[in-house]
Amino acid sequence: MIFLKRRRLFVWLLKAYLKKWRKTIFLSFIFGLVVFFILRYGINYFIPLIPFTQKETIGEVGAYTSDELSSEIVSKLSMGLTRVDENDNIQPAIAKSWEIKNNGKKYIFYLNKNIYFNDGSKLTSDKIKYNFIDVTVERPNDYVIIFNLKNSYSPFLITVSRPIFKNGFLGVGNYRVQSINLNGNFVQSINLVSNKVDTKEITYQFYPTEEALKTAFLLGEVSKIINLKSTKYGNVNLANFKNISYSKNINYNQLVTIFYNTQNPTLSDKRLREALSYAMPDKFEFGKRNYGPFSSNSWVNNNGLTTYQQDFEHAKILLGQSQSSTKSSTLSFEIKTLPQYRELSLEIQKQWEKIGIKTKITSVNALPLDFQIFVGDFNVPKDPDQYLLWHSEQVNNITHYKNLRIDKLLEDGRQTIDLSERIKIYEDFQKYLLDDPPATFLYFPYVYEIKKK
Repeated sequence: MIFLKRRRLFVWLLKAYLKKWRKTIFLSFIFGLVVFFILRYGINYFIPLIPFTQKETIGEVGAYTSDELSSEIVSKLSMGLTRVDENDNIQPAIAKSWEIKNNGKKYIFYLNKNIYFNDGSKLTSDKIKYNFIDVTVERPNDYVIIFNLKNSYSPFLITVSRPIFKNGFLGVGNYRVQSINLNGNFVQSINLVSNKVDTKEITYQFYPTEEALKTAFLLGEVSKIINLKSTKYGNVNLANFKNISYSKNINYNQLVTIFYNTQNPTLSDKRLREALSYAMPDKFEFGKRNYGPFSSNSWVNNNGLTTYQQDFEHAKILLGQSQSSTKSSTLSFEIKTLPQYRELSLEIQKQWEKIGIKTKITSVNALPLDFQIFVGDFNVPKDPDQYLLWHSEQVNNITHYKNLRIDKLLEDGRQTIDLSERIKIYEDFQKYLLDDPPATFLYFPYVYEIKKK
């Protein structure tokens, strides 16, 4: 009997509770059901909308100062009046158009009116300051700037592709500098933040050697490394790691070359230098073979040029005709090489032995003041003007090359504005340079990018 009374009391209390709170219970049930379906089916839609910070840490070998950062960084921070595309053609950038007058001595640039620095201030002609020598500047209004050159200089449009800054790192690019960490005068790391996506950050960290960079990558200090010359790390290859992806590219900005001291009594004989060139292989594991001073991407035609494809028999004939060979039964030279090209130098030594040339290899940490043969590289300019490297009066002419015909072609090439005329000039330049080679051009190096998946 007592049990039945308790049961009736429980049912009565339950009915009273449901009557009082039925609306709340019903709404809570509906709300819970909605939340369940959102979590079950809508999570993939809503997660990307959450503003997580996207951080990437990139490692690179190099010693840069705050006044001279890598081109990889500078291109993200700002741009110049012009830009150079992948085929070395000039394209508009800050300047929407330009005129060339007075036989290449006057350049008039018309600026875009909707470009702003990263602090919000508008870019006007008075903010463009390149500090050129022997150039006067006029600014008739906020969106026109005129450069008056003392002499005609056809590569000027490429010169003004150099990015523009004000007050240090303040540019007009897609990124801005958030912080910079210095070690003495050198940049140890620099942090960039996107102007378009506030949650995107890139940190660049610099290391003295590739080994140090690869170690940092394996330790997790950086998530990606760029511009590697090799993916090897000790006895292993990073490209074979399962959790790592890599890509292989060609660095067309740098041409690995054998430089000859043309004022050396023995190497002054062009037939000897030609013989040394013909002994080189047609393929290198280190990069894309290139027989001339320009890349195949250049607008300068390189058809019909001497390619110095490997020909030991021809090399021996030229060697036998050289004056140096008649004076001595065995020729021997010292090869000075940068450390990164020591393996290449061993390959060169091996090839020259096949035509009877003996060599001694010496490693140097920088361009030597005196050498017989130097294995190094040079930066290939976007414009085919290589006046500084091969003109007989230039201090950067490390081979001490003197060829009056080459001098004249280089002078004409940088003073001629008409493109068709310039093409003809540089075709002749290549032809005569390779006919009397001060150097053996080898390859554009492969570079690798490695990142964690």
